[in-house]
Amino acid sequence: MKKVMLGAVMIVAGLLSTANAQIQEGNWMVGSSLLSSRFGLNTGAGYDLAIQPKAAYFIKDNVALGGYVNLGISKTTNGSPTAFDYGVGALGRYFLSPGEQGVDNLLNHGRWFFEGNAGIGGRSVENADSTTGLDFGVGPGYSYFITPNIGLEGLVKYVGRTGFGNEGLNSNITFNVGLSIFLPTAHAKRLANDAK
Repeated sequence: MKKVMLGAVMIVAGLLSTANAQIQEGNWMVGSSLLSSRFGLNTGAGYDLAIQPKAAYFIKDNVALGGYVNLGISKTTNGSPTAFDYGVGALGRYFLSPGEQGVDNLLNHGRWFFEGNAGIGGRSVENADSTTGLDFGVGPGYSYFITPNIGLEGLVKYVGRTGFGNEGLNSNITFNVGLSIFLPTAHAKRLANDAK
């Protein structure tokens, strides 16, 4: 019973934490980009259905490092071959402090951020050239906190892949929509220690 009460206290404390507490040192961010639109720079525009789970640990306030996995399908036009995208790698995210943003936060419930990633990824296209190589990306985003620990996110990102296979550099600008959950582990550990 004591463990159930402690768990309930930690959940309530996490939900009642302030908008800045979720991006403090020692916390975790777990989430995924769920929808993606691609604007081709050298291969044409099209649609993407992708999921990009990611997890990151805040090594200091506003700075998180972690990893991602990318799985998706895409198609340029109706009748064109379908492509399967995949990748795995490291990511970093930096949240701007309110004083750095230069403009007021949207309804004071969000934060601007910059995200970058690098890893190994590839693209397999049916009956066409495929490649595997260095997967990279960088871009700005905005996280609107619908609760103190859940952020609805939009991210505009330049993504590229320089291949070792049949295709050289391939790059696009993407717009991604996703959701992240911020887990206040440092605060939870303090509560657990206080309960002992």
